[in-house]
Amino acid sequence: MMMSEEELDAYRQSGEKVRVVRDGIRDNDVRGIVIAWDDEHVLIRRPNRNVAKLSRSYIIQPSKDPRIDPLEQSELVEPDAGQEQG
Repeated sequence: MMMSEEELDAYRQSGEKVRVVRDGIRDNDVRGIVIAWDDEHVLIRRPNRNVAKLSRSYIIQPSKDPRIDPLEQSELVEPDAGQEQG
């Protein structure tokens, strides 16, 4: 689920560092501050001052919070999808 405009604006205004979780590997996370976004992408300024353009469909969370593993989230959703009721 994409992050809302209001949530992104709150991160931009506060200057709070965020973590963008792209996959199950922690080293692939992007940390920095939100500087801009459009309908599909978000721009994150990294500590080395480089800017990363990333999809808004990735998990975006405060950097200080424990990391959300996208693989664990999908495992929680999948079992219910395959069950038949009756």
